[in-house]
Amino acid sequence: AALQENLDKKLFGQHLVSKVVVRAVRGFLNNTNAKKPLALSLHGWTGTGKNFVSKIVAESIYKRGLQSKHVHQFVATLHFPHAHSINLYKDQLQSWIRGNVSICPRSIFIFDEMDKMHAGLIDSIKPFLDYYELLDGVSYRQAIFIFLSNAGAEKITEVALDFWRNGRRREDIQLTDIQNALSVSVFNNKNSGFWHSTLIDRNLIDYFIPFLPLEYKHVKMCVRVEIESRGYTVDEDIVSRIADEMTYFPREERIYSDKGCKTVDAKLDYYYD
Repeated sequence: AALQENLDKKLFGQHLVSKVVVRAVRGFLNNTNAKKPLALSLHGWTGTGKNFVSKIVAESIYKRGLQSKHVHQFVATLHFPHAHSINLYKDQLQSWIRGNVSICPRSIFIFDEMDKMHAGLIDSIKPFLDYYELLDGVSYRQAIFIFLSNAGAEKITEVALDFWRNGRRREDIQLTDIQNALSVSVFNNKNSGFWHSTLIDRNLIDYFIPFLPLEYKHVKMCVRVEIESRGYTVDEDIVSRIADEMTYFPREERIYSDKGCKTVDAKLDYYYD
């Protein structure tokens, strides 16, 4: 319930995300006989809500959310920066996952910047995501893996733009309109972290979840929520000014925010010193 409520209140313009994430997580947590860990892959441009959703998922399971000792975050450029150390990273990653799931079967692993992940590295965790009852005496079936990536954002925008240009509502976009094309796009993208990955090949990712690019009205929603979270009364003039300062694409239509809601926080600092 908390997961649904938080997404409804604070995530804007992402009807597909809210529906799929809530169903996937709730179904998985209620399944006493899961055959494999839950694997979610979140895709879209910067600032569309991927990090926010992974944070909300963690908070819906653990009181301390991302601060919980059972939630583990990996950032590609921070934790796996050197291509020549791939074999070392593979060993370390496997060891880390094995050790933490041994302590807590309901561990959560979040991999950010998948599009900057070295090809092949993520495949080292394939055994943990597969349909094994036990691996060396450890069951991984209660664990949750969340992958965050900008890869596939062009494909998602393509679908959203097509709907817009044909006068159709973005809320009418269905997961089936995007999911297959998205997984193929990510699989064939050399900069996706999933390039020719066995995780996709073996259908071990349960859901490829598209985050649609945000429109002007969604940016304004983000600004309002941020103002309220700081304890201020919402000033619509400031809301409009901040939304107007953002850059939008495509160049002709100017429909979608280049950075989603990413810089809203910093821009508010200027108005509320």
